[in-house]
Amino acid sequence: MFADRATIYLKSGKGGDGHVSFRREKYVPDGGPDGGDGGHGGSVFFEIDEGMNTLMDYRHNRHYRAEDGEPGGKKNCRGKDGKDITLKVPEGTVIKDEETGKILLDMSGDNRRVEFLKGGRGGLGNQHYATATMQAPKYAKPGQPAKELNVILELKSIADVGLVGFPNVGKSTLLSVISNAKPKIANYHFTTLQPNLGVVDMEGIGGFIVADIPGLVEGASEGVGLGLHFLRHIERTRVLVHVVDAASTEGRDPIADIYAINEELKKYGADVAKKPQIIAANKMDACEDKEAVLAKLKAEFEPQGYEVYPISGATREGVKDLLLHIYELLQKYPKKTIVFEPEITPEFGGIYSNEPFTVSYDEKAKEYVVEGPRIEKMLGYTNLDSEKGFTFFQGFLKDNGILDELEALGIQDGDTVRMYGLSFNYYK
Repeated sequence: MFADRATIYLKSGKGGDGHVSFRREKYVPDGGPDGGDGGHGGSVFFEIDEGMNTLMDYRHNRHYRAEDGEPGGKKNCRGKDGKDITLKVPEGTVIKDEETGKILLDMSGDNRRVEFLKGGRGGLGNQHYATATMQAPKYAKPGQPAKELNVILELKSIADVGLVGFPNVGKSTLLSVISNAKPKIANYHFTTLQPNLGVVDMEGIGGFIVADIPGLVEGASEGVGLGLHFLRHIERTRVLVHVVDAASTEGRDPIADIYAINEELKKYGADVAKKPQIIAANKMDACEDKEAVLAKLKAEFEPQGYEVYPISGATREGVKDLLLHIYELLQKYPKKTIVFEPEITPEFGGIYSNEPFTVSYDEKAKEYVVEGPRIEKMLGYTNLDSEKGFTFFQGFLKDNGILDELEALGIQDGDTVRMYGLSFNYYK
């Protein structure tokens, strides 16, 4: 089963309630308050496990809860903290809010272990509320509530080079001969149902990681087959190697295949089509007229800036030259860890509500004012310093009719909109 995506439910622990009690001893008839504090609820953590490469574990168990904190007790006894829960994931796992589809966390780069949902704080016992005028308080603070969220886990492989192409063109065979990977190989479509990673370590050059991206088909960018699942693994790569069946062993036209796959890359977006690309003309050992096939491919694609390398994964012909060129390209495009920025925080995920908001015009300040608890939450939970976060912020205003109300009040380009201490210039 393809296991690079899973939807799970998470819940942190509730804080334990503070306790109300009073010291009662034989020789202390008027003892003061001695209610203990509640324990803190457990938190939900994500942690990278270097030994994991799929999300298979989360296909079977979909609910994860940290422990609640215990309530406080008599004699100033503090409640026990709830146990945290740690979810281990492969490096490159992106956590998204199920309701909005927005990124909450990317487990890559420096994010090795992250507290994702913080447990509720324990409530204070009544001992904290004694004053000179209130020496016997009968009130204790309840523990903070738990946080809960449905999230989507998506694995976006971390590799320097991605092998792309139609099914059964020899990507897995190529990966097996250039690296330490041992992918399943057979002569039928979709043998590979999840990306395989291999490390290339040639004498005289530094090592690099290659991902065999499962075969794409036309319509992949629109979700045909498992296209979208496969395409996301290309996002972090620096160089793409487009493997084609130069011998047309299944009657396919390699030139048409290259254009078809590149079209899917463009439609998918995320700038994957702009990555440097090399064409590996595979299965040359099966070509009847090698020179004619190679000349045709070079005439079509080298003017577009694509280098064409004739290879055979079966005989290893031309493979070394291909690897040397890949390595040269990697030196031109230095390694840069791609970490997707959060668009919203976990506290905001899943809490869309019908809380009211108001849109008005402040004549004195000459500003439009948008207020309401829903707006205040959105501003507090959205990362406005991120381009994606700000785009989400604009979408929020549009989807909730706020922009329509501003326009109904006569707002013009360049006018100022104020929201809880933040001011923005309006441009349509």
